[in-house]
Amino acid sequence: MAKRMNWQIGREMDYPYDSTPPKRQVAYIFDTNKCIECQTCTVACKTCWTSGKGQEHIFYNNVETKPYGGYPLAWDQKLLDMQGPGEWRKVTYLGNTVFENHSPLDPPIGHRPVIEDYAAPNIGEDDTTGLLERGGFFDGVHPHWMFYLARICNHCDNPACAAACPRKAIYKRDEDGIVLVDQERCRGYQECVKACPYKKVFYNVIGRASEKCIGCFPRVEEGKVALCVESCIGKIRLHGFLTTQDEPREDNPFDYIVKIRKLALPLYPQFGTGPNVYYIPPIHVPDGFLEMMFGPGVEESKELYRNLKNDKKLLGALMLFGSTEYMIDRFEVQGDEVVGWNDKGEEVTRVPFTEPTVIRDHRDERFGAFRHNTN
Repeated sequence: MAKRMNWQIGREMDYPYDSTPPKRQVAYIFDTNKCIECQTCTVACKTCWTSGKGQEHIFYNNVETKPYGGYPLAWDQKLLDMQGPGEWRKVTYLGNTVFENHSPLDPPIGHRPVIEDYAAPNIGEDDTTGLLERGGFFDGVHPHWMFYLARICNHCDNPACAAACPRKAIYKRDEDGIVLVDQERCRGYQECVKACPYKKVFYNVIGRASEKCIGCFPRVEEGKVALCVESCIGKIRLHGFLTTQDEPREDNPFDYIVKIRKLALPLYPQFGTGPNVYYIPPIHVPDGFLEMMFGPGVEESKELYRNLKNDKKLLGALMLFGSTEYMIDRFEVQGDEVVGWNDKGEEVTRVPFTEPTVIRDHRDERFGAFRHNTN
């Protein structure tokens, strides 16, 4: 089995295929501290891509509540149990990924959800780890907590779905790293559904083929962000590209936030697939749970987030979230504004650090009317 360097686990690992990285890698950053689980992203994706027959249970995008929620049911706990105990030594993962510790002829370890696992998309929604006693209050890390986790396909560096497919119907595009299913080749064996650690490949019983998030590639080819990103009213999402062929760039907001400052972290890096949706961890949740989900670096990430008001460049990069429908290739802080450009060098956004405030008179003399709130 080929060896591939996985920077997220700090070592080489086994993977069935040896290939060069794509010319650039599509990536997303989600700020969990800002998500309110309005599900606008879910509705935008569902109505556009999966509203047909056989797609009733298919959610390319969903938002679930941790620690008890999950769609399909217990998708992550089941795999963690199968994977067994793991250990991080600083930034190196010493346990086995889903590709290791079995025959190279075997598919990645995984589990296939049953029908009932898709029956309750919102199970555990808003459930906290406990009830706050009378007189209790929140400060810093909360004694009882929950947080919202938005999930889409990770368009992994080492896709387990592609490694498991006996028909080689799943492929990763060289131009942008988006992972797609060739439904002409797919025969519906569902090995990809079983292998995907994040359970973001679905089986359509009417079409009798697997389906998954297509990364909104028609929009990406026009330089636009995905629908789930554009529709996010909380502006928690950023969509763009990581540099793969050169060193990370300071002026690329993705390289800067993910690889240089390490504010955003991958979801379950110990699975070994190299996921490309990166999360800014919730600062009110205990580190132990977050380190299980996001690996080492949680404490440092939370400290960076708390100190954003004194870190103008990093704050500027975060202010690009939700500021434009176009993908941002380069950014720069200019005075009290942050400016973003697309890959053609065209300015696509300009965001002030402080929104201008206008205080208007109580009476509008022009229209002869009073401005006041009504009950």
